[in-house]
Amino acid sequence: MRPIEREIARQNWKGMVCGCGNSAEHLAEDLLRLAGCGPGREPGHVSFEEHVWSPAVLWEPAPAVASVALAALTDEVTPAARGWFLGLLQCLVAGEGTDRASAGRGLDLPEICRDLAVQGLWLLYEEVMLNRSPGSAGTAFEILTVVEPDRTRLQRVREIAADWLPVCCRTGHCDDDSVSDGASGV
Repeated sequence: MRPIEREIARQNWKGMVCGCGNSAEHLAEDLLRLAGCGPGREPGHVSFEEHVWSPAVLWEPAPAVASVALAALTDEVTPAARGWFLGLLQCLVAGEGTDRASAGRGLDLPEICRDLAVQGLWLLYEEVMLNRSPGSAGTAFEILTVVEPDRTRLQRVREIAADWLPVCCRTGHCDDDSVSDGASGV
């Protein structure tokens, strides 16, 4: 069983409420399709907006999906799927709010997702340094600007990877303000 399949199997999707109002069970299949583990073995883009995240809020499955996205980075997924998982993880770590039911249980879903991403810092740095694709390297670096507490290390990687990072990453325009201002961001 592949790492992504193990991480998907580990989650209690049926016990979570999706942003669409139904059980989050369908997300397991969607994540497998995104990774290319489903029928046909070809990855296919799936939108998780309004199921896991929206511009204003994250829903209950967000931490489970963040864990799956990190597992995908350890797996042999196609470059397109890798980019999709990085984009999804970026939406989760950049989240600003928690759905009402989860907040009522005392959960801060964006904070939980950022904490999960911190556990995968080495995966994100590897993505930047291997430069598999400019888009993926840039997205991984942007995630790091939100979750990396060691700003000196981040700046050093910015300098080393400057030739292949997007302009916003090279100049610091994508850096998370709360982290840049001295807060840990995690």
